[in-house]
Amino acid sequence: MLWFLALAVILVGLDQWVKAWIASHVLYGTTQVVLPGILSLTHIHNDGAAWSMLAGQQWLFTVVSVIALAVLIWFFFKTRCQWAYSLGLTLMIAGTLGNFIDRLHQGFVVDMFQLDFINFPIFNVADMCLTVGVIWLLIVIFRDGDRG
Repeated sequence: MLWFLALAVILVGLDQWVKAWIASHVLYGTTQVVLPGILSLTHIHNDGAAWSMLAGQQWLFTVVSVIALAVLIWFFFKTRCQWAYSLGLTLMIAGTLGNFIDRLHQGFVVDMFQLDFINFPIFNVADMCLTVGVIWLLIVIFRDGDRG
């Protein structure tokens, strides 16, 4: 279980470090191409969800984050002997915490990764943790369902 705690701390730290680096090295609202036609760094502040849905509803995101963290931690302890579940839940906890920290301290989330080949929301490390964690858990749940 300590490995998962260490992983969560590392991922939240990485998320916060990348956000701080972007804030100090990429001017707000500007874009720097990393891989032409594939990936750019765009410094934006998002006070909503993906595509800025529900923009300005910080009270809602605070309530949802607190509830989500409580539920995720409860499931983590419930499934702590099953590493596959623990890994997915750890990723989701780290992602939720990373964005929650931004919302509490700044009132918005710093996003930076822009996929240039598709119309997709600009995202951050915490968003990646959440997405990979959800996909991982879905795979594990479907795999376990086939065994039953």
